[in-house]
Amino acid sequence: MNTIQKNDIKDGEVIDLTHEGHGVVKIDNYPIFVPNALIDEKIEYKIIKVKKNFAIGKLMNVKQESKERIEPPCVYYTKCGGCQLQHMSYPAQLAMKKEQVVNLFHRKGDFKETTINDTVGMDNPWRYRNKSQIPVGLSHDKNVKMGFYRQRSHDIIDMDECLIQDDQHQQVMNVVKQLFNDLKVSIYNERSKQGLMRHVVIRTGYHSDDLMIIFVTNGKKFKQAPTIIEKLLKAFPNVTNIKQNINKTHSNVIMGDESITLYGKDKIEDSLSEVTFKISDRSFYQINSAQTEKLYQLAIDYAQLSGDEIVLDTYCGIGTISLSMASQVKHVYGVEVVPEAIADAQQNATLNQLENTTFVCGKAEDTILKWQQEGIQPDVVMVDPPRKGCDESFIQTLLTLTPQKIVYISCNPATQQRDAAMLQEKYKLIEITPVDMFPQTTHVETVALFELK
Repeated sequence: MNTIQKNDIKDGEVIDLTHEGHGVVKIDNYPIFVPNALIDEKIEYKIIKVKKNFAIGKLMNVKQESKERIEPPCVYYTKCGGCQLQHMSYPAQLAMKKEQVVNLFHRKGDFKETTINDTVGMDNPWRYRNKSQIPVGLSHDKNVKMGFYRQRSHDIIDMDECLIQDDQHQQVMNVVKQLFNDLKVSIYNERSKQGLMRHVVIRTGYHSDDLMIIFVTNGKKFKQAPTIIEKLLKAFPNVTNIKQNINKTHSNVIMGDESITLYGKDKIEDSLSEVTFKISDRSFYQINSAQTEKLYQLAIDYAQLSGDEIVLDTYCGIGTISLSMASQVKHVYGVEVVPEAIADAQQNATLNQLENTTFVCGKAEDTILKWQQEGIQPDVVMVDPPRKGCDESFIQTLLTLTPQKIVYISCNPATQQRDAAMLQEKYKLIEITPVDMFPQTTHVETVALFELK
């Protein structure tokens, strides 16, 4: 019988971590999840929420610290929801991410034989984000605030610095904030749905140093734009494009469907593994370029290419994986449901003079079957779906297509494990490597190799 009450103060020892990085303490097998607590720590905590199967605690005092505990370098860490693991040493973060994958595949899943490698980390796990999406609001004294949301809320923490963003983004943010204040730019209010400026989005080219600044507005009329552009170009000579994105929907979606180029080119350029990409304001492009190069190299290594292969890249986006592989195979076919992404992929193929590529807009499962009827039989299928994983109909299509190898990149190992269970009918899961694409956060990306039985 559970006798735990809200506001109880308890002592305990942390025996495990959840996939969100919360410490796990147990009282008579009843788990209490305590954010910011680490394994092996003796802690004092306060019960703040009691549910039937678990409780949530708040860390009050660490009586015996883990050797992996470090002082978070960011002054906003305890308030901001952007990072969750800054109190944990980087080697411990990498170990936790591997453990998460081991837990899903070896313990909960039927994949005891599968090799799970150590997490591929970064040499310097800071300042890695090449894209920042910064909400804009007003403080009580009507000053503009820009930063990131408080944990589990839409309350903006006003920030001067964020240690996981590209350094330049911070400088741009601080200049923009000052300009908004000086020029009395109208700021959007989530509650009243009134006001103009909603977000500022900044993108940088990791290798090119191109800089794109996007103002996301609740309407078209942006009368201070010419002055702001002039000041930004003076402050940041590497700005290649300034855009306005119009989003009149009152939802959590950051970008709207309409973009206007206010200055410069339409897209920025960057390269990954010696392939050049043009990236528009709304293109999906991996946030951490240094780790993306490692991730794609792993995927290509898993495919064990000889040069004669026909490769299918499903969920191909702007062609980042397809074009990284193209020089090493006979032909790559890419499919994606977003028309703008396919247009970008085709343009990127032309830009890099990679003629052994075909990109088609459509649902992966329908397009694959059409290609199969045309006699196209892939040797390797690359899969890189969104967080929700693959549709069951897509998995069934793969099972009828029977390529020799499937290389599955995932940003959500839980849905990858579910999909792996369906693929087991004909495929053996050989190996998984976790890759740390988002240091200081709980996210983990994985690359998995499946071979036809």
